[in-house]
Amino acid sequence: MDPQRETPKKNNTDHLIADRREGIGVCGWILVSISFLLVLITFPVSIWACIKVIREYERAVVFRLGRILSKKAKGPGLILILPCTDTFIKVDLRTVTCSIPPQEILTKDAVTTQVDGVVYYRIYSAVSAVANVTDVHLATFLLAQTTLRNVLGTQSLAQVLAGREEIAHSIQAILDGATEQWGIKVARVEIKDVRIPVGMQRAMAAEAEAAREARAKVVAAEGEINASKALKRASIVLAESPAGLQLRYLQTLTTLAAENNSTIVFPLPINMLESLGQRNRGG
Repeated sequence: MDPQRETPKKNNTDHLIADRREGIGVCGWILVSISFLLVLITFPVSIWACIKVIREYERAVVFRLGRILSKKAKGPGLILILPCTDTFIKVDLRTVTCSIPPQEILTKDAVTTQVDGVVYYRIYSAVSAVANVTDVHLATFLLAQTTLRNVLGTQSLAQVLAGREEIAHSIQAILDGATEQWGIKVARVEIKDVRIPVGMQRAMAAEAEAAREARAKVVAAEGEINASKALKRASIVLAESPAGLQLRYLQTLTTLAAENNSTIVFPLPINMLESLGQRNRGG
């Protein structure tokens, strides 16, 4: 891991904000003083316009005469805003769900697919989200679209279908690094659906069906081989014991009687038939 990534993410923000906090100058302090005196003169009416409530999941970036008031955002709770000199922007710190619409992508093996996904991110630095980018949500949305297209364009169709989790982790790492200076933390990226042309679906289905039929034929052939070997061994054993053949007849009779009671099979011993044939020839 890059050692520079291990440093706190707020260092870049502090550097950018430090350039803006050189001071508001003498005229600025005069305006601030006048604004403060105006608040005191119109107190307590002015207090309702000066006090703002920031919710638990929000932060306020306060600007005084166009400059960010401090390195940290204000809130949650009550904050004091001077009229005429101070303005503020609320930033929501809750996780945002960004749905990426279907993107038509040409894969590495020249197959056209449509892929959509979803990105979960949140703002961890309200100051960076306000000061470093015009619209942080729009910028993240467009960057997620571009990154999805670029990453999937380097993968084959088989890799896209089989390696969704690895591709999602790769997209998340790229987005997290690119949006760090905007105060964004990408929590999760998911690929929702991969759509392929109908003709390609039919070709893949035919290929899969042919593969299944081939495996079925191989399994059936192996079963026939095993059955023939077992019958061969059984015939050798029955040839050595003539009484075993009779027992086999009786066992077959029991099986048939259990399956179909209306059928009666009565096997006759082979040696009995042979003796009857010899007597007929002798007569």
